[in-house]
Amino acid sequence: MLLSLLIFLPLLGSLLITLLPDSRASWFRWIALVVTFIEMLLASAAYTYFDTTVAGYQLLEQANWITLSLGRLGVTSIDYLVGVDGISLPLIVLSAVVMFIGVISSWNTTYRQKAYYALYLLLTGTIMGCFVALDFFLFFLFFEFMLLPMYFLIGLWGGPRREYASIKFFLYTLLGSLLILLVMIGLYLSVMDPVSTAVAAGLATDPSAVTDDLIHTLQTYLQNGRIGPAQVVHTFDMRYLSDGGNYLPDTFLNPASQPILMGLPVRWLAFWAVFIGFAIKLPIVPVHTWLPDAHVEAPTPVSVVLAGVLLKIGGYGFLRIVWQFFPDGATHYAEVLAGLGTLSIVYGGLNALAQADLKKMIAYSSVSHMGFVLLGIASITAEGINGAVYQMVSHGILSSMLFLIAGVVYDRTHDRRIDSYRGLMQPMPQYTTLTTVAFFGSLGLPGFSGFVGELFTLMGSFQSVWLPGWFTVVSTTGILLAAAYFLWTLQRMFFGPYWSRHDIKTSLTDLTSREKLLLIPLGIMALVLGIFPNLVFNVTSATVAQWLVKFSVE
Repeated sequence: MLLSLLIFLPLLGSLLITLLPDSRASWFRWIALVVTFIEMLLASAAYTYFDTTVAGYQLLEQANWITLSLGRLGVTSIDYLVGVDGISLPLIVLSAVVMFIGVISSWNTTYRQKAYYALYLLLTGTIMGCFVALDFFLFFLFFEFMLLPMYFLIGLWGGPRREYASIKFFLYTLLGSLLILLVMIGLYLSVMDPVSTAVAAGLATDPSAVTDDLIHTLQTYLQNGRIGPAQVVHTFDMRYLSDGGNYLPDTFLNPASQPILMGLPVRWLAFWAVFIGFAIKLPIVPVHTWLPDAHVEAPTPVSVVLAGVLLKIGGYGFLRIVWQFFPDGATHYAEVLAGLGTLSIVYGGLNALAQADLKKMIAYSSVSHMGFVLLGIASITAEGINGAVYQMVSHGILSSMLFLIAGVVYDRTHDRRIDSYRGLMQPMPQYTTLTTVAFFGSLGLPGFSGFVGELFTLMGSFQSVWLPGWFTVVSTTGILLAAAYFLWTLQRMFFGPYWSRHDIKTSLTDLTSREKLLLIPLGIMALVLGIFPNLVFNVTSATVAQWLVKFSVE
Protein backbone atom coordinates (compact mmCIF):
# COMPACT_ATOMS: atom_id res chain seq x y z
CA MET A 1 0.00 0.00 0.00
CA LEU A 2 3.03 2.29 -0.14
CA LEU A 3 2.13 3.90 -3.45
CA SER A 4 -1.54 4.25 -2.51
CA LEU A 5 -0.48 6.09 0.63
CA LEU A 6 1.53 8.50 -1.51
CA ILE A 7 -1.65 9.32 -3.43
CA PHE A 8 -4.36 9.27 -0.80
CA LEU A 9 -2.59 10.66 2.27
CA PRO A 10 -2.45 14.19 0.77
CA LEU A 11 -6.05 13.85 -0.41
CA LEU A 12 -7.15 12.92 3.11
CA GLY A 13 -5.12 15.84 4.47
CA SER A 14 -6.87 18.17 2.05
CA LEU A 15 -10.26 16.83 3.15
CA LEU A 16 -9.33 17.24 6.81
CA ILE A 17 -8.36 20.88 6.29
CA THR A 18 -11.60 21.50 4.42
CA LEU A 19 -13.70 20.05 7.27
CA LEU A 20 -11.92 21.93 10.06
CA PRO A 21 -13.51 25.23 11.15
CA ASP A 22 -11.82 28.52 10.31
CA SER A 23 -11.10 29.01 14.01
CA ARG A 24 -8.45 26.28 13.62
CA ALA A 25 -6.56 28.25 10.96
CA SER A 26 -3.27 27.81 12.81
CA TRP A 27 -3.56 24.03 12.24
CA PHE A 28 -3.77 24.17 8.45
CA ARG A 29 -0.11 24.75 7.68
CA TRP A 30 0.97 22.20 10.30
CA ILE A 31 -1.29 19.56 8.76
CA ALA A 32 0.22 20.31 5.33
CA LEU A 33 3.75 20.19 6.78
CA VAL A 34 3.19 16.84 8.52
CA VAL A 35 1.54 15.29 5.47
CA THR A 36 4.29 16.36 3.07
CA PHE A 37 6.97 15.23 5.56
CA ILE A 38 5.36 11.78 5.70
CA GLU A 39 5.29 11.83 1.90
CA MET A 40 9.05 12.31 1.95
CA LEU A 41 9.43 9.35 4.29
CA LEU A 42 7.23 7.19 2.05
CA ALA A 43 9.17 8.21 -1.06
CA SER A 44 12.42 7.43 0.76
CA ALA A 45 11.03 4.01 1.68
CA ALA A 46 10.13 3.36 -1.96
CA TYR A 47 13.69 4.33 -2.98
CA THR A 48 15.09 1.98 -0.30
CA TYR A 49 12.89 -0.98 -1.25
CA PHE A 50 13.47 -0.54 -4.99
CA ASP A 51 15.56 -3.31 -6.55
CA THR A 52 17.91 -1.59 -9.00
CA THR A 53 18.71 -4.89 -10.76
CA VAL A 54 15.07 -5.36 -11.83
CA ALA A 55 14.03 -3.51 -14.98
CA GLY A 56 10.27 -4.01 -14.71
CA TYR A 57 7.61 -2.42 -12.53
CA GLN A 58 7.83 -2.85 -8.77
CA LEU A 59 5.60 -2.18 -5.74
CA LEU A 60 2.62 -3.03 -7.94
CA GLU A 61 -0.92 -2.59 -6.61
CA GLN A 62 -3.88 -3.63 -8.74
CA ALA A 63 -7.62 -3.78 -8.14
CA ASN A 64 -10.56 -4.01 -10.50
CA TRP A 65 -12.25 -0.62 -10.69
CA ILE A 66 -14.72 -0.56 -13.59
CA THR A 67 -15.87 -3.55 -15.61
CA LEU A 68 -18.67 -3.04 -18.11
CA SER A 69 -19.99 -5.57 -20.62
CA LEU A 70 -20.77 -4.02 -24.01
CA GLY A 71 -22.33 -7.10 -25.60
CA ARG A 72 -20.93 -7.77 -29.05
CA LEU A 73 -18.49 -4.85 -28.63
CA GLY A 74 -16.61 -6.69 -25.89
CA VAL A 75 -15.88 -5.70 -22.32
CA THR A 76 -14.52 -2.45 -20.85
CA SER A 77 -11.96 -2.94 -18.09
CA ILE A 78 -10.42 -0.11 -16.06
CA ASP A 79 -8.16 -1.00 -13.14
CA TYR A 80 -6.71 0.85 -10.23
CA LEU A 81 -3.14 -0.01 -11.19
CA VAL A 82 -0.06 1.69 -9.75
CA GLY A 83 3.63 0.82 -9.76
CA VAL A 84 7.09 2.31 -10.18
CA ASP A 85 10.15 1.66 -12.29
CA GLY A 86 13.51 3.36 -12.76
CA ILE A 87 11.96 6.23 -14.71
CA SER A 88 9.21 7.17 -12.28
CA LEU A 89 10.92 6.58 -8.93
CA PRO A 90 13.45 9.46 -9.10
CA LEU A 91 10.62 11.83 -10.01
CA ILE A 92 8.52 10.61 -7.08
CA VAL A 93 11.35 11.33 -4.66
CA LEU A 94 11.89 14.74 -6.27
CA SER A 95 8.17 15.55 -5.98
CA ALA A 96 8.08 14.65 -2.30
CA VAL A 97 11.06 16.90 -1.54
CA VAL A 98 9.77 19.85 -3.57
CA MET A 99 6.25 19.67 -2.13
CA PHE A 100 7.69 19.68 1.40
CA ILE A 101 9.89 22.67 0.53
CA GLY A 102 6.82 24.40 -0.89
CA VAL A 103 4.93 24.10 2.40
CA ILE A 104 7.78 25.68 4.35
CA SER A 105 7.97 28.42 1.73
CA SER A 106 4.22 29.02 2.22
CA TRP A 107 4.56 29.45 5.96
CA ASN A 108 3.74 33.18 5.94
CA THR A 109 0.65 32.79 3.74
CA THR A 110 -2.28 34.34 5.61
CA TYR A 111 -4.85 34.95 2.87
CA ARG A 112 -7.52 32.21 2.76
CA GLN A 113 -5.31 29.66 4.48
CA LYS A 114 -7.90 26.88 4.46
CA ALA A 115 -8.37 27.04 0.69
CA TYR A 116 -4.66 27.45 0.03
CA TYR A 117 -3.44 24.44 1.99
CA ALA A 118 -6.38 22.26 0.93
CA LEU A 119 -5.62 22.98 -2.74
CA TYR A 120 -1.90 22.48 -2.15
CA LEU A 121 -2.40 19.00 -0.69
CA LEU A 122 -4.87 18.17 -3.46
CA LEU A 123 -2.18 19.10 -5.95
CA THR A 124 0.34 16.93 -4.09
CA GLY A 125 -1.90 13.87 -4.35
CA THR A 126 -2.59 14.33 -8.06
CA ILE A 127 1.11 14.79 -8.85
CA MET A 128 1.97 11.54 -7.08
CA GLY A 129 -0.91 9.85 -8.89
CA CYS A 130 0.52 10.86 -12.28
CA PHE A 131 3.92 9.36 -11.53
CA VAL A 132 2.65 6.02 -10.19
CA ALA A 133 -0.42 5.34 -12.37
CA LEU A 134 0.02 2.49 -14.86
CA ASP A 135 -3.55 2.57 -16.17
CA PHE A 136 -3.85 5.26 -18.86
CA PHE A 137 -7.37 6.23 -17.72
CA LEU A 138 -6.19 6.62 -14.12
CA PHE A 139 -3.17 8.62 -15.29
CA PHE A 140 -5.42 10.93 -17.31
CA LEU A 141 -7.68 11.57 -14.32
CA PHE A 142 -4.73 12.70 -12.22
CA PHE A 143 -3.20 14.65 -15.11
CA GLU A 144 -6.45 16.49 -15.78
CA PHE A 145 -7.30 17.10 -12.14
CA MET A 146 -4.01 18.96 -11.58
CA LEU A 147 -5.52 21.83 -13.56
CA LEU A 148 -7.99 22.67 -10.80
CA PRO A 149 -5.66 23.38 -7.85
CA MET A 150 -3.02 25.08 -10.03
CA TYR A 151 -5.63 27.35 -11.63
CA PHE A 152 -6.83 28.58 -8.24
CA LEU A 153 -3.37 28.74 -6.63
CA ILE A 154 -2.24 31.11 -9.39
CA GLY A 155 -5.57 32.92 -9.83
CA LEU A 156 -6.22 33.68 -6.15
CA TRP A 157 -2.74 34.09 -4.65
CA GLY A 158 -0.85 35.44 -7.65
CA GLY A 159 0.30 38.89 -8.74
CA PRO A 160 -1.54 41.76 -10.45
CA ARG A 161 -2.13 39.83 -13.71
CA ARG A 162 -2.98 36.56 -12.00
CA GLU A 163 -6.34 36.11 -13.75
CA TYR A 164 -4.74 36.36 -17.19
CA ALA A 165 -1.89 34.02 -16.24
CA SER A 166 -4.16 31.40 -14.65
CA ILE A 167 -6.60 31.37 -17.58
CA LYS A 168 -3.75 31.11 -20.07
CA PHE A 169 -2.23 28.23 -18.11
CA PHE A 170 -5.62 26.50 -17.91
CA LEU A 171 -6.45 26.85 -21.61
CA TYR A 172 -3.03 25.70 -22.82
CA THR A 173 -3.00 22.66 -20.54
CA LEU A 174 -6.64 21.84 -21.30
CA LEU A 175 -5.87 21.83 -25.02
CA GLY A 176 -3.05 19.38 -24.39
CA SER A 177 -5.33 17.23 -22.24
CA LEU A 178 -7.96 17.04 -24.99
CA LEU A 179 -5.38 15.86 -27.52
CA ILE A 180 -4.21 13.19 -25.07
CA LEU A 181 -7.83 12.17 -24.42
CA LEU A 182 -8.50 11.57 -28.13
CA VAL A 183 -5.44 9.33 -28.42
CA MET A 184 -6.33 7.52 -25.20
CA ILE A 185 -9.77 6.63 -26.58
CA GLY A 186 -8.21 5.45 -29.85
CA LEU A 187 -5.73 3.24 -28.01
CA TYR A 188 -8.47 1.77 -25.83
CA LEU A 189 -10.53 0.81 -28.89
CA SER A 190 -7.46 -0.76 -30.52
CA VAL A 191 -6.00 -2.86 -27.70
CA MET A 192 -7.04 -5.93 -25.72
CA ASP A 193 -6.12 -7.05 -22.23
CA PRO A 194 -4.49 -10.43 -23.03
CA VAL A 195 -4.96 -11.85 -19.53
CA SER A 196 -8.66 -11.03 -19.17
CA THR A 197 -9.33 -11.90 -22.82
CA ALA A 198 -7.73 -15.32 -22.38
CA VAL A 199 -10.12 -16.00 -19.48
CA ALA A 200 -13.12 -14.63 -21.42
CA ALA A 201 -12.22 -16.78 -24.46
CA GLY A 202 -11.96 -19.91 -22.32
CA LEU A 203 -8.24 -20.37 -22.83
CA ALA A 204 -7.57 -20.08 -19.09
CA THR A 205 -9.63 -20.67 -15.98
CA ASP A 206 -8.35 -17.64 -14.08
CA PRO A 207 -5.75 -14.85 -14.53
CA SER A 208 -3.10 -16.71 -12.55
CA ALA A 209 -3.13 -19.50 -15.17
CA VAL A 210 -2.21 -17.13 -18.03
CA THR A 211 1.43 -17.63 -19.04
CA ASP A 212 3.60 -15.79 -21.55
CA ASP A 213 3.23 -18.66 -24.01
CA LEU A 214 -0.55 -18.52 -23.69
CA ILE A 215 -0.50 -14.77 -24.31
CA HIS A 216 1.55 -15.34 -27.47
CA THR A 217 -0.95 -17.98 -28.61
CA LEU A 218 -3.84 -15.62 -27.87
CA GLN A 219 -2.22 -12.84 -29.90
CA THR A 220 -1.85 -15.23 -32.83
CA TYR A 221 -5.53 -16.22 -32.54
CA LEU A 222 -6.47 -12.55 -32.44
CA GLN A 223 -4.63 -11.72 -35.66
CA ASN A 224 -6.14 -14.80 -37.35
CA GLY A 225 -9.67 -13.81 -36.39
CA ARG A 226 -10.20 -16.74 -34.01
CA ILE A 227 -11.11 -14.41 -31.12
CA GLY A 228 -14.54 -12.86 -31.53
CA PRO A 229 -15.23 -9.18 -30.70
CA ALA A 230 -17.53 -10.15 -27.83
CA GLN A 231 -14.66 -12.00 -26.14
CA VAL A 232 -12.22 -9.09 -26.31
CA VAL A 233 -11.62 -7.20 -23.08
CA HIS A 234 -10.48 -3.66 -23.88
CA THR A 235 -7.99 -2.06 -21.51
CA PHE A 236 -6.12 1.10 -20.58
CA ASP A 237 -3.28 -0.88 -18.96
CA MET A 238 -0.03 0.78 -20.11
CA ARG A 239 1.81 -2.54 -20.02
CA TYR A 240 -0.49 -3.91 -22.71
CA LEU A 241 -0.82 -0.69 -24.71
CA SER A 242 2.93 -0.80 -25.39
CA ASP A 243 2.83 -4.35 -26.87
CA GLY A 244 2.05 -4.36 -30.60
CA GLY A 245 0.76 -7.93 -30.39
CA ASN A 246 -2.25 -6.80 -28.35
CA TYR A 247 -3.63 -4.52 -31.08
CA LEU A 248 -6.83 -5.63 -32.75
CA PRO A 249 -6.72 -6.24 -36.52
CA ASP A 250 -7.88 -3.44 -38.82
CA THR A 251 -8.03 -0.79 -36.09
CA PHE A 252 -6.77 2.74 -36.71
CA LEU A 253 -3.80 2.50 -34.38
CA ASN A 254 -2.68 -1.04 -35.20
CA PRO A 255 1.03 -0.79 -36.13
CA ALA A 256 0.57 -3.49 -38.78
CA SER A 257 -2.36 -1.94 -40.67
CA GLN A 258 -1.18 1.71 -40.85
CA PRO A 259 -4.36 3.34 -42.27
CA ILE A 260 -3.79 6.73 -43.91
CA LEU A 261 -5.54 9.98 -42.96
CA MET A 262 -4.69 13.36 -44.51
CA GLY A 263 -1.70 11.77 -46.23
CA LEU A 264 -0.14 10.42 -43.02
CA PRO A 265 -0.50 7.15 -41.11
CA VAL A 266 -3.04 7.57 -38.33
CA ARG A 267 -0.50 6.36 -35.79
CA TRP A 268 1.80 9.23 -36.67
CA LEU A 269 -1.05 11.72 -36.32
CA ALA A 270 -1.81 10.20 -32.92
CA PHE A 271 1.87 10.46 -32.05
CA TRP A 272 1.89 14.18 -32.78
CA ALA A 273 -1.35 14.74 -30.87
CA VAL A 274 -0.09 13.15 -27.68
CA PHE A 275 3.37 14.69 -28.16
CA ILE A 276 1.89 18.19 -28.33
CA GLY A 277 -0.19 17.42 -25.25
CA PHE A 278 2.91 16.71 -23.19
CA ALA A 279 5.08 19.31 -24.98
CA ILE A 280 2.76 22.01 -23.63
CA LYS A 281 3.36 20.75 -20.11
CA LEU A 282 7.18 20.50 -20.44
CA PRO A 283 7.04 23.13 -22.21
CA ILE A 284 8.71 23.15 -25.62
CA VAL A 285 8.95 26.08 -28.03
CA PRO A 286 6.56 27.20 -29.58
CA VAL A 287 3.94 26.03 -27.02
CA HIS A 288 5.80 27.57 -24.08
CA THR A 289 4.31 31.06 -23.84
CA TRP A 290 2.08 30.27 -20.86
CA LEU A 291 5.08 29.49 -18.64
CA PRO A 292 6.71 32.94 -18.20
CA ASP A 293 3.32 34.52 -17.42
CA ALA A 294 2.42 31.77 -14.94
CA HIS A 295 5.78 32.02 -13.18
CA VAL A 296 5.79 35.80 -12.95
CA GLU A 297 2.29 35.99 -11.50
CA ALA A 298 2.37 32.89 -9.29
CA PRO A 299 3.38 33.25 -5.63
CA THR A 300 6.86 31.94 -4.83
CA PRO A 301 5.78 28.52 -3.42
CA VAL A 302 3.60 27.85 -6.47
CA SER A 303 6.46 28.81 -8.81
CA VAL A 304 8.66 26.36 -6.90
CA VAL A 305 6.16 23.54 -7.44
CA LEU A 306 5.46 24.52 -11.03
CA ALA A 307 9.13 24.54 -12.06
CA GLY A 308 10.30 21.82 -9.71
CA VAL A 309 7.64 19.19 -10.39
CA LEU A 310 4.86 20.02 -12.85
CA LEU A 311 7.13 20.59 -15.84
CA LYS A 312 8.61 17.14 -15.27
CA ILE A 313 5.25 15.50 -15.96
CA GLY A 314 5.71 16.56 -19.58
CA GLY A 315 9.06 14.78 -19.84
CA TYR A 316 7.69 11.78 -17.96
CA GLY A 317 4.76 11.63 -20.39
CA PHE A 318 7.19 11.51 -23.32
CA LEU A 319 8.93 8.46 -21.87
CA ARG A 320 5.97 6.62 -20.33
CA ILE A 321 3.39 7.24 -23.07
CA VAL A 322 4.57 8.93 -26.28
CA TRP A 323 7.77 6.98 -26.96
CA GLN A 324 6.47 3.75 -25.37
CA PHE A 325 3.21 3.57 -27.33
CA PHE A 326 4.49 5.07 -30.60
CA PRO A 327 8.13 4.01 -31.06
CA ASP A 328 7.66 4.11 -34.85
CA GLY A 329 6.74 7.80 -34.71
CA ALA A 330 9.58 8.56 -32.31
CA THR A 331 12.19 7.08 -34.64
CA HIS A 332 10.67 8.50 -37.83
CA TYR A 333 10.53 12.05 -36.43
CA ALA A 334 13.67 11.87 -34.28
CA GLU A 335 15.37 14.73 -36.15
CA VAL A 336 12.30 16.97 -35.91
CA LEU A 337 11.97 16.30 -32.18
CA ALA A 338 15.66 16.91 -31.54
CA GLY A 339 15.33 20.10 -33.58
CA LEU A 340 12.53 21.28 -31.32
CA GLY A 341 14.69 20.49 -28.29
CA THR A 342 17.62 22.41 -29.76
CA LEU A 343 15.34 25.34 -30.64
CA SER A 344 14.06 25.43 -27.05
CA ILE A 345 17.61 25.39 -25.68
CA VAL A 346 18.78 28.33 -27.80
CA TYR A 347 15.54 30.34 -27.88
CA GLY A 348 15.00 29.99 -24.13
CA GLY A 349 18.59 31.05 -23.46
CA LEU A 350 18.37 34.12 -25.70
CA ASN A 351 15.12 35.21 -24.09
CA ALA A 352 16.55 34.71 -20.60
CA LEU A 353 19.48 36.92 -21.58
CA ALA A 354 17.08 39.70 -22.59
CA GLN A 355 14.98 39.76 -19.41
CA ALA A 356 14.97 42.56 -16.85
CA ASP A 357 12.70 40.66 -14.42
CA LEU A 358 14.58 38.12 -12.30
CA LYS A 359 11.67 35.68 -12.14
CA LYS A 360 11.05 35.87 -15.88
CA MET A 361 14.73 35.24 -16.54
CA ILE A 362 14.55 32.08 -14.43
CA ALA A 363 11.35 31.02 -16.24
CA TYR A 364 13.01 31.25 -19.66
CA SER A 365 16.05 29.39 -18.31
CA SER A 366 13.63 26.55 -17.50
CA VAL A 367 12.48 26.49 -21.13
CA SER A 368 16.13 26.18 -22.18
CA HIS A 369 16.96 23.46 -19.66
CA MET A 370 13.87 21.44 -20.56
CA GLY A 371 15.08 21.50 -24.16
CA PHE A 372 17.96 19.27 -23.03
CA VAL A 373 15.39 16.77 -21.75
CA LEU A 374 13.71 16.52 -25.15
CA LEU A 375 17.08 16.33 -26.93
CA GLY A 376 18.17 13.42 -24.72
CA ILE A 377 14.90 11.53 -25.17
CA ALA A 378 14.91 12.11 -28.95
CA SER A 379 18.40 10.59 -29.18
CA ILE A 380 16.97 7.16 -28.22
CA THR A 381 20.25 6.16 -26.59
CA ALA A 382 21.03 4.91 -23.09
CA GLU A 383 23.13 8.00 -22.33
CA GLY A 384 20.52 10.38 -23.66
CA ILE A 385 17.53 8.91 -21.85
CA ASN A 386 19.35 8.38 -18.56
CA GLY A 387 20.64 11.93 -18.91
CA ALA A 388 17.12 13.25 -19.58
CA VAL A 389 15.73 11.69 -16.39
CA TYR A 390 18.74 12.96 -14.46
CA GLN A 391 18.29 16.43 -15.98
CA MET A 392 14.67 16.51 -14.81
CA VAL A 393 15.73 15.67 -11.25
CA SER A 394 18.58 18.18 -11.33
CA HIS A 395 16.44 20.95 -12.76
CA GLY A 396 13.73 20.23 -10.20
CA ILE A 397 16.22 20.92 -7.40
CA LEU A 398 17.99 23.90 -8.95
CA SER A 399 14.89 25.64 -10.33
CA SER A 400 13.20 25.34 -6.92
CA MET A 401 16.27 26.99 -5.40
CA LEU A 402 16.26 29.74 -8.05
CA PHE A 403 12.62 30.68 -7.52
CA LEU A 404 13.10 30.69 -3.75
CA ILE A 405 16.03 33.08 -4.30
CA ALA A 406 13.84 35.35 -6.40
CA GLY A 407 11.20 35.21 -3.66
CA VAL A 408 13.67 36.34 -0.98
CA VAL A 409 14.33 39.72 -2.53
CA TYR A 410 10.71 40.14 -3.66
CA ASP A 411 9.39 39.51 -0.12
CA ARG A 412 11.58 42.35 1.15
CA THR A 413 11.06 44.98 -1.55
CA HIS A 414 8.24 43.80 -3.86
CA ASP A 415 10.59 44.53 -6.73
CA ARG A 416 12.04 41.81 -8.99
CA ARG A 417 13.82 44.01 -11.53
CA ILE A 418 17.47 43.11 -11.92
CA ASP A 419 18.48 46.74 -12.45
CA SER A 420 16.89 47.78 -9.13
CA TYR A 421 19.83 46.40 -7.15
CA ARG A 422 23.59 46.51 -7.05
CA GLY A 423 26.13 45.38 -4.50
CA LEU A 424 23.78 43.09 -2.54
CA MET A 425 26.81 41.17 -1.30
CA GLN A 426 27.40 43.84 1.33
CA PRO A 427 24.06 43.72 3.21
CA MET A 428 23.23 40.08 2.26
CA PRO A 429 26.43 37.94 2.18
CA GLN A 430 24.66 34.64 2.98
CA TYR A 431 22.04 35.31 0.33
CA THR A 432 24.80 36.11 -2.18
CA THR A 433 26.64 32.88 -1.39
CA LEU A 434 23.60 30.65 -1.91
CA THR A 435 22.61 32.57 -5.04
CA THR A 436 26.09 31.96 -6.43
CA VAL A 437 25.72 28.23 -5.71
CA ALA A 438 22.35 28.11 -7.48
CA PHE A 439 23.57 30.12 -10.49
CA PHE A 440 26.76 28.11 -10.99
CA GLY A 441 24.86 24.86 -10.50
CA SER A 442 22.29 25.89 -13.12
CA LEU A 443 24.83 27.02 -15.71
CA GLY A 444 26.47 23.58 -15.58
CA LEU A 445 29.59 24.01 -13.49
CA PRO A 446 31.34 20.62 -13.00
CA GLY A 447 30.68 19.27 -9.54
CA PHE A 448 27.02 20.23 -9.60
CA SER A 449 24.08 18.20 -10.87
CA GLY A 450 23.39 20.55 -13.78
CA PHE A 451 26.68 19.59 -15.43
CA VAL A 452 25.96 15.84 -15.35
CA GLY A 453 22.47 16.12 -16.83
CA GLU A 454 23.55 18.32 -19.73
CA LEU A 455 26.68 16.26 -20.37
CA PHE A 456 24.79 12.97 -20.73
CA THR A 457 22.03 14.40 -22.94
CA LEU A 458 24.67 15.89 -25.25
CA MET A 459 26.64 12.61 -25.26
CA GLY A 460 23.48 10.74 -26.18
CA SER A 461 22.55 13.11 -29.00
CA PHE A 462 26.10 13.10 -30.39
CA GLN A 463 26.32 9.32 -30.75
CA SER A 464 22.69 8.74 -31.76
CA VAL A 465 22.20 6.96 -35.09
CA TRP A 466 19.01 8.95 -35.56
CA LEU A 467 20.49 12.46 -35.26
CA PRO A 468 23.14 14.44 -37.15
CA GLY A 469 26.01 15.74 -35.03
CA TRP A 470 25.24 19.42 -35.61
CA PHE A 471 22.30 19.21 -33.14
CA THR A 472 24.83 18.63 -30.37
CA VAL A 473 27.06 21.46 -31.56
CA VAL A 474 24.22 23.98 -31.66
CA SER A 475 22.79 22.77 -28.32
CA THR A 476 26.08 23.45 -26.54
CA THR A 477 25.46 27.16 -27.15
CA GLY A 478 22.72 26.85 -24.53
CA ILE A 479 25.42 26.26 -21.91
CA LEU A 480 27.25 29.39 -23.09
CA LEU A 481 24.03 31.42 -22.97
CA ALA A 482 23.28 30.11 -19.47
CA ALA A 483 26.71 31.27 -18.31
CA ALA A 484 26.02 34.67 -19.89
CA TYR A 485 22.64 35.38 -18.30
CA PHE A 486 23.45 33.93 -14.88
CA LEU A 487 26.84 35.64 -14.59
CA TRP A 488 25.42 38.90 -15.96
CA THR A 489 22.69 38.82 -13.31
CA LEU A 490 25.18 37.94 -10.59
CA GLN A 491 27.46 40.81 -11.60
CA ARG A 492 24.65 43.35 -11.87
CA MET A 493 22.84 42.54 -8.65
CA PHE A 494 25.50 41.45 -6.19
CA PHE A 495 28.84 43.07 -7.02
CA GLY A 496 29.99 46.67 -7.10
CA PRO A 497 28.94 49.59 -4.86
CA TYR A 498 25.87 48.98 -2.72
CA TRP A 499 22.80 50.60 -4.29
CA SER A 500 19.06 49.93 -4.51
CA ARG A 501 16.12 51.70 -6.09
CA HIS A 502 13.24 53.44 -4.28
CA ASP A 503 15.11 53.89 -0.98
CA ILE A 504 14.57 50.28 0.10
CA LYS A 505 18.03 49.69 1.54
CA THR A 506 16.74 49.21 5.07
CA SER A 507 14.58 46.26 3.93
CA LEU A 508 17.48 44.30 2.52
CA THR A 509 18.33 42.14 5.51
CA ASP A 510 20.10 38.82 5.12
CA LEU A 511 18.46 35.38 5.13
CA THR A 512 16.15 34.36 7.95
CA SER A 513 16.41 30.94 9.59
CA ARG A 514 13.42 29.70 7.57
CA GLU A 515 14.96 30.85 4.29
CA LYS A 516 18.26 29.15 5.12
CA LEU A 517 16.33 25.99 5.99
CA LEU A 518 14.86 26.10 2.48
CA LEU A 519 17.94 27.00 0.45
CA ILE A 520 20.85 25.21 2.11
CA PRO A 521 19.46 21.64 1.76
CA LEU A 522 18.68 22.26 -1.93
CA GLY A 523 22.21 23.50 -2.53
CA ILE A 524 23.63 20.45 -0.76
CA MET A 525 21.42 18.14 -2.83
CA ALA A 526 22.63 19.74 -6.08
CA LEU A 527 26.22 19.23 -4.96
CA VAL A 528 25.72 15.65 -3.74
CA LEU A 529 24.00 14.60 -6.97
CA GLY A 530 26.77 16.26 -8.96
CA ILE A 531 29.42 14.27 -7.11
CA PHE A 532 27.44 11.01 -6.83
CA PRO A 533 25.27 10.84 -9.99
CA ASN A 534 24.81 7.09 -9.49
CA LEU A 535 22.20 7.93 -6.87
CA VAL A 536 19.98 8.46 -9.92
CA PHE A 537 21.69 6.40 -12.61
CA ASN A 538 21.68 3.20 -10.54
CA VAL A 539 17.90 3.47 -10.42
CA THR A 540 17.29 4.39 -14.06
CA SER A 541 19.85 2.29 -15.96
CA ALA A 542 18.15 -1.14 -15.88
CA THR A 543 14.76 0.28 -16.87
CA VAL A 544 16.24 2.33 -19.70
CA ALA A 545 18.20 -0.68 -21.00
CA GLN A 546 15.00 -2.75 -21.12
CA TRP A 547 13.15 0.16 -22.70
CA LEU A 548 15.62 0.34 -25.57
CA VAL A 549 15.69 -3.43 -26.19
CA LYS A 550 11.92 -3.75 -26.07
CA PHE A 551 11.36 -1.29 -28.88
CA SER A 552 14.40 -2.33 -30.94
CA VAL A 553 15.60 1.25 -31.28
CA GLU A 554 18.91 1.20 -29.43
